[in-house]
Amino acid sequence: MIEVANQTNRPIALVTGASSGFGLLTSIRLAQEGYRVIATMRDRGKEESILAKAEENGVLAHLEIMKLDITDHQNVTDVVQAVMERWGQIDVLVNNAGYAVMGVIEEVPMADWRAQLETNFFGMVAVTKAVLPHMRVRKQGKIINVSSGAGIIGFSNTGPYSASKFAMEGFSEALRLELLPFSIPVVLVQLGTYNTGISAKHVYRSHPDSPYKKMIKRFNEFNRKSEKNAPDPIHVANTIVKICKARNPKLRYTCGSDAKMIFLMKKLLPWRLIEWVLRKALH
Repeated sequence: MIEVANQTNRPIALVTGASSGFGLLTSIRLAQEGYRVIATMRDRGKEESILAKAEENGVLAHLEIMKLDITDHQNVTDVVQAVMERWGQIDVLVNNAGYAVMGVIEEVPMADWRAQLETNFFGMVAVTKAVLPHMRVRKQGKIINVSSGAGIIGFSNTGPYSASKFAMEGFSEALRLELLPFSIPVVLVQLGTYNTGISAKHVYRSHPDSPYKKMIKRFNEFNRKSEKNAPDPIHVANTIVKICKARNPKLRYTCGSDAKMIFLMKKLLPWRLIEWVLRKALH
C-alpha cells in the first residue's frame, strides 16, 4: 500500500517535456490555476528557465522538478511511484515531451525512425500506462496528449514525425473509448506552428546531393518563415488549462490558424485537391 507522505488541497498535474516551450508554459499556467505541478524533463541541467519563470509568476512553491526520460521505462515507473508516494494522486497527465525528425523518407536513417517513435509514441504510451491504474481506481483524472497538424496530414519532409503523431492520434482515440466507463477523458491537442524556437531543435536529415534538394529547401524555408510569424505559444497553455477545467472536454482541440486550416482541408477537400495545394505551397 502506498503511504502518502504529504497532502495537498491542490490537484496534481504531471507534465512531461517541461524544460521549454509548451511544457514550460503549461506548467506555469497550471500552477497559477491552482495545481501542484510535477514538471518533468530529461535533463535537469535545463531547469533554470522554468524555475525563473515560476519565481517571476509567484508559483515556485507549487512547482516540483523531476528528472524523467520517457524512453527509460524504469525511470517512468520510478517517477510515477514517487509522485504517488508523496502526493497520493495524479489528476492530470500532460504528455508533451517529444521532438521532430525532418527529412524525406528515403533519406532518414532507420535509427532516426526508431528514436522518433521511441520518444514521441512509445515513451508517451509508457507514461500513460504507468499513470493510468491510479486514475482508474479513483475514476478520476484527465490525460492530455499533445499532437500536431502533422498528425492530421502527413507532409513531405515530416514522415517520421507525422508517423509518430498519427500513432498518437489512433492510440488516443482507442484509449478514450476504453476509459469512458471510468470517467477519465482522453484529449488530443493538435498544434500548429507557434513561436517557440522549436525548429532549431529539429533533427534534419538529408543528403548533400539529394534529388529532393529543391523540395527540402523550400519546405525548410516555409517552416522558418511560419515560425517567425507565428502566434504566442501561451495560447496553447491556456487551452490546456481550459481542458483541465472542463467537465466533459472534447476529444480534439486544434490550436493555431494553420492547424485549423489543415483540419478543415482534411475534412472538406478531396485528397487530390489537397495534394495540389500542398505541392504548390511546399514544392
